[in-house]
Amino acid sequence: FPVTIKPEEIIVVGGHLDSWDVAEGAHDDGTGIVQSIEVLRLFKTLGIKPKRTIRVVLFMNEENGNRGGIKYAELAKQNGEKHVFALESDNGGFTPRGFGLQGASAETLAKVQGFKPLLSPYGLHEIEKGGGGVDIGPLAPQGTVLVGFKPDSQRYFEYHHAANDVFENVNQRELEMGAASMASLIYLLDKYL
Repeated sequence: FPVTIKPEEIIVVGGHLDSWDVAEGAHDDGTGIVQSIEVLRLFKTLGIKPKRTIRVVLFMNEENGNRGGIKYAELAKQNGEKHVFALESDNGGFTPRGFGLQGASAETLAKVQGFKPLLSPYGLHEIEKGGGGVDIGPLAPQGTVLVGFKPDSQRYFEYHHAANDVFENVNQRELEMGAASMASLIYLLDKYL
């Protein structure tokens, strides 16, 4: 996207490519990867031109040492990049419920909670302190606000690191709703904070 207002400020959205060894990793974390890519596709389709740089990162090695997240944060620091927000989807492709924020000031948290009237009609009632994710966690010491996408967790552990974590067990509508939820929050963070 052509970014002209704050191109030096980066908002990362991502998930991790690796999965546990007994299945395909569809919910952990194929859905997070698809949703993250879909954020950019939705912005492009809708003609949204963000103020900041929106970057999708497909992290590696979350399941065994988080070397991808650690290396990404190391390179961001080395290159003098300013990551203002990092959103991770790593809790499956289920019905969206909200977001958790880690490292946000009380003022920033209050502003994001101020988005509730815009998001709650779509089932996004939970916007609270706490969240983030393993992949984006190494960005926290650089002052990045970490955001964890929170889908309904009732079925997650039916698939987490299990042999049935396969593509056929991902509901397309829930997956798309999650991507739209993430895109909505990224849009609001970019435009109003």
